[in-house]
Parts: sequence; C-alpha cells; structure tokens
Amino acid sequence: MTSYGQFCPVAKAMEVLDERWTLLIVRELLLGSTHFNELRRGVPKMSPALLSKRLRSLERAGIVHREVDAQRTSYTLTRSGTDLLDVVNALGLWGLRWIPELGDEDLDPHLLFWDIRRTVPVERWPRGRTAVAFEFPDVPGRSSRWWLVVTGDDVDVCDADPGYEVVATVRMPLRLLTRIWRGEERWHHAENRGDLVVAGSARARRELPEWIGRSALATLAAAR
Repeated sequence: MTSYGQFCPVAKAMEVLDERWTLLIVRELLLGSTHFNELRRGVPKMSPALLSKRLRSLERAGIVHREVDAQRTSYTLTRSGTDLLDVVNALGLWGLRWIPELGDEDLDPHLLFWDIRRTVPVERWPRGRTAVAFEFPDVPGRSSRWWLVVTGDDVDVCDADPGYEVVATVRMPLRLLTRIWRGEERWHHAENRGDLVVAGSARARRELPEWIGRSALATLAAAR
C-alpha cells in the first residue's frame, strides 16, 4: 500500500481503500456475496487475478476474513469491513444525486439481473413458482432476453428459456429498466408513455412494479 504520508484519518483510510475496484468488492461483500464466483458476477469487468490480489490486500488490512472449508473458500467482512456500510451507502447516494448520467458502457443486463436477483422483494410474489420474461430490443444477441423465476424465497435468473410458463412478458429498453431499478424512473409513468409494454395476466400487469421493486440504494434514497 502506498502511503500518503499524512496523519489525517481520511488519508490513512484511503491508503487502504482507494485502489481501483476495492470498494466495489466491499460493496459486494456487504450485499451478501461470500464466494469468489459470486464476487466475480458483481464485478464482471474485473479480471480474476486482480480480484484475488485485492482480496488478499483486504485480508491483510483486516477488512476481509478468508475461510477454507471442504475445499471451498469463502470471504466475509470483519467488524472493520462491516463498518464501511455507511461509507458505501453515502458514496452511492452521492453518485445518484450528482452523477446520474449513464453511458452505454454502463449498461449491463448480467450485472443488473444479478443485483435484482439478490434483492428482489420475494415476499410480494405469489408463493408458487412464478416466471417473468424480459425483452430488451436495444440489446443484441442472446443478452436481449431474460427470465426471472421466483419460487417461494428462491430467486433464479436465466439468460436462456427455462421452459416455464410465464405470467408476463415485459418489453422495454435496458436503460429504462436500469433507471427504474436505480429509482430514477417510475414503472407506471414509463408504461403510460408507452416506453414499457407488459403482456400477461391482469394480476401480473398490476403487481409487477411491486414484484420487481428497486435497488436497496434507491430505497435508501427515497427514505431520505
């Protein structure tokens, strides 16, 4: 770690945290990822080698605890790491307020559905298996179609047809769903404009906005 040569606590903290990707790894751990492949899904543009290097640095700094059990390695935050929750949330809220613009390179259906999968409000869904299909006309190739399947408290995301009957098919640009998930767009407003089209049962069309919800950070921002 490079030292700033300052006694300031901000400088000392940044000696540990300001390396590229470091706080995003902490973000993923705060959101419940514990295994290497889970962390990779949360930072898909980060190389495996660099992720391993950053995890080792966080472990040496006492922020991450690594445990090997039955040939599988898991990572959890220490008390020092969980104390970063307010820091990460504050950065996220600042980003929503002051850097709202999204470039095309920021739009990633894999990352979006990974985030939806882990925080979708399952308690609002029917208790039986319920599948919803999403179509993104602005996304090329296989990544243009996705399926969200909720069964009880289990959530699965598929980029290939799982073969289940869907209760609704949602068609919209990827950017729009991203903005809805970030809390910057209202589902019903977009639907009324015709930017979002839902085909399916009356119940699904009515309740889908509540089924999908929004990101934990958007919920936090709305409460302030």
